Amino acid sequence: MTDHRPWRGVLVATALPLTDDLRVDFDAYAEHCSWLVANGCDGVVPNGSLGEYQVLTPEERSRVVETAVAAIGGERVMPGVAAYGSAEARRWAEQAREAGCGAVMLLPPNAYRADERSVLAHYAEVARAGLPVVAYNNPVDTKVDLVPELLARLHGEGHIRGVKEFSGDVRRAYRIAELAPELDLLTGADDVLLELAVAGAKGWVAGYPNALPASCVELYRAATAGDLTTAQRLYRQLHPLLRWDSRVEFVQAIKLSMDIAGRHGGACRPPRVPLLPGQEAAVRAATEKALAAGLA
Repeated sequence: MTDHRPWRGVLVATALPLTDDLRVDFDAYAEHCSWLVANGCDGVVPNGSLGEYQVLTPEERSRVVETAVAAIGGERVMPGVAAYGSAEARRWAEQAREAGCGAVMLLPPNAYRADERSVLAHYAEVARAGLPVVAYNNPVDTKVDLVPELLARLHGEGHIRGVKEFSGDVRRAYRIAELAPELDLLTGADDVLLELAVAGAKGWVAGYPNALPASCVELYRAATAGDLTTAQRLYRQLHPLLRWDSRVEFVQAIKLSMDIAGRHGGACRPPRVPLLPGQEAAVRAATEKALAAGLA
C-alpha cells in the first residue's frame, strides 16, 4: 500500500458554475479549479453536495471529473462517488480511476438508514475499484452515522484510508485517533476547522475557499502548524461565513459569496431555491466585511 495520500491538505469541495439557463459551464469550472490551486489549495473534490452532483446527468458528472483532471492533474482530484446503489458507486469510482484521479470520497448508503453490515458491504464493494477511499461521515443528511468504532473497523478491513468528518462533534477526533491511528481525519465542516486542526486533522475538505481561497489556506496552514495567534485571528474573521457551510443553504450561500468576491457562483439547479432576503443580506454583509478586511 502506497504512503502517498493526495487527500491531505486543503481540498476544495468545488461549487459548479452554471450558465443562465442552468447548463454546466465546463470552461468556467476548469478555470476555477486552476485558480484554486494557484491560490494555494492542494486539490479539489468535484461531485460533492456543494457540486450539486445529485442533479447532474451521468454525462455531466463524468465530464466534471474529466474537466478537473485536465485542469490540475488527477492526483489533485478526489471526486465524490456517492450513489444509492453500491454497484453504481463502484462504477463512479472506476470512472475516477480511469480519469486518473488519486482517490475518491464516499458517503455511506443513503437511500435508507443502513445498518453496520450494509455500510461495511458498501465500502468493501467500492474499494474493489482499486482507488483509495475516503469515507464521508454526514449523519445530519444521510441519517447513517459512521461512529469512531465503525470507522476503525472499515479502516482495519482495508476499505478506507481517511474520513471527512462532518458530525460537528469535535470530541470524535480523539476517539478516532485512539482506535485507528493510521486513519487520516479530514475536517468536513468549515466551522470546526480550528478545533479539528488542533486535534490532528490531516486535511480539510473545504467549502469557503471557493470564494476566499488564500485566507482559508492561510488559516489551515497556521492552525495545523500550531500558530494559534494567526489561526484564531483568521478564524474569528472568517467564522461568520464558515458557519454557512453547516446550514441547509450552504450551496447558495457559498455561490453568493463567490459572486460578491468576483468569481462565478451563480444560480443552483432545482430543487434548491434562492436565499431568502434576510439570508442573502447576512451572507452579503459577512462577505463584504471579509473582503474589506483583505481576506480575498
